[in-house]
Amino acid sequence: MQLRRLFTVVVTCLMLSACVSVQTTKSGAIGLDRVQKMSLLISEEELEQGAIASYAQIIGEAKEGGNLNSDANMTRRVRAVADRLIPTVGTFREDALDWNWEVNVIESDQLNAWAMPGGKIAFYSGIIEQLQLTDAEIAAIMGHEIAHALREHSRERASEQANKAVVLQILSAATSTGETTQAVADQIYTYLRGLPNSRLHETESDRMGVELMARAGYDPRAAISVWEKMAQVSGGGGPEFLSTHPSNETRIKDLTDYAERVMPLYQSAS
Repeated sequence: MQLRRLFTVVVTCLMLSACVSVQTTKSGAIGLDRVQKMSLLISEEELEQGAIASYAQIIGEAKEGGNLNSDANMTRRVRAVADRLIPTVGTFREDALDWNWEVNVIESDQLNAWAMPGGKIAFYSGIIEQLQLTDAEIAAIMGHEIAHALREHSRERASEQANKAVVLQILSAATSTGETTQAVADQIYTYLRGLPNSRLHETESDRMGVELMARAGYDPRAAISVWEKMAQVSGGGGPEFLSTHPSNETRIKDLTDYAERVMPLYQSAS
């Protein structure tokens, strides 16, 4: 009974969290029309300034350690892909064409790549070398990461965290809960809002990414092969409902569908 009451309080707090509805991007050919909820406490400008500072620090440390763009051929490949992808971002948001885009490659064994708000992109050499990525597969990963930035998913996640703090403060004040009860409330919030939204962000970026790469003249089916490779190196995982990312099987199935949808764009670009 107490847990049910706690669940009700958390859901009520979620409904009361101060948010504004926004549509950060146009729908594109894939028909992305989800309206996002952003906290009034988090601004796009603040996140972008933070991204600029963080990117400068990361790139500076890599340069100081001799790990920045150390492979000239790899750097040329990644930047050449970016040069084709970036002009397509206007499909989803025209202001992104004016972002101060930066693209660098960091020498690291990590299977990782990312794009920060405002167009700051980094690829780690490990993901290119260990997965033996083709240019089209690099485009698939980069398109996915660019989509996160265009869609302002980091701002949306920050909004979730801000709302989570508000929810738990209200909960504590309203029910005089102890640490154990608050930990349960934290888990309920995560399963209701955090994990589903994170999986949704990944799916949105997958779909936007295949459209970006198709418009840039890269075969969108390369996104499927990327995740087939990732599935091989990552092995199995836990239950999808406890993961911040869709399962590899779910992801590949969805990418197969959306790659087919944007094939006419690829054929036109080619």
